[in-house]
Amino acid sequence: MVLPVYEEADSLPALWQELAATLDRLGRPAEVIFVDDGSGDGSAEVIRGLAKHDPRVRLVRLEANAGLSAALFVGCRAARGAVIVTLDSDLQSDPADIPMLLDRLEGADAVVGWRTVRHDSWLKRVSSRIANGVRDRVTGDRVRDSACSFRVLRRECLGAIPPFDGMHRFVPTLLRMAGHTVVEAPVQHRPRRYGRSKFGVRNRLGRALRDLLVVRWMLRRRIRYRIVEGSER
Repeated sequence: MVLPVYEEADSLPALWQELAATLDRLGRPAEVIFVDDGSGDGSAEVIRGLAKHDPRVRLVRLEANAGLSAALFVGCRAARGAVIVTLDSDLQSDPADIPMLLDRLEGADAVVGWRTVRHDSWLKRVSSRIANGVRDRVTGDRVRDSACSFRVLRRECLGAIPPFDGMHRFVPTLLRMAGHTVVEAPVQHRPRRYGRSKFGVRNRLGRALRDLLVVRWMLRRRIRYRIVEGSER
């Protein structure tokens, strides 16, 4: 499991209780990698405390805030499992959905969450709906909730996600471009319990549009070929 963390010290104890209970019910070997993305609120200290009491907990701490794409990239590269689960650390994702997502992975390479009922501000909900619509129109790849970070993927999928800022928004499309099978699954979304969201319309609209154009360029420049004859020695 990979969880990016940015100033979520208040959320982490409650989140770990839920995660630990879910992992215990699963009864499978697991590691939980918290990637502290340059937090200044003591998040790293909280994670160190969790690691002292449970060997499944690992801390990866970045020197300075590098963004969600970087935190996810670093965490996935540090992970040692054959299957990787990613989710946010703000308690809005429900760890109880993890067994369902793992079950949906049967016959697929990745399962991406779809927040059917959003517990965000009306502005954030509307902007997300518009962004998903524009994204689908530009890429031609329909995804209900591309920005949802609650995902399960097989390790071999990691090579399809380039290490560029903003690529976390387009994981389903990037995986499909590489030939992977991606399915969607409805997941719960809960109201934020502590603090405020780090993402808003102003601080992501321009970046998202630029990133979308990059992904569109990648889609159009894909190598397309079909082998009609080949030999093996």
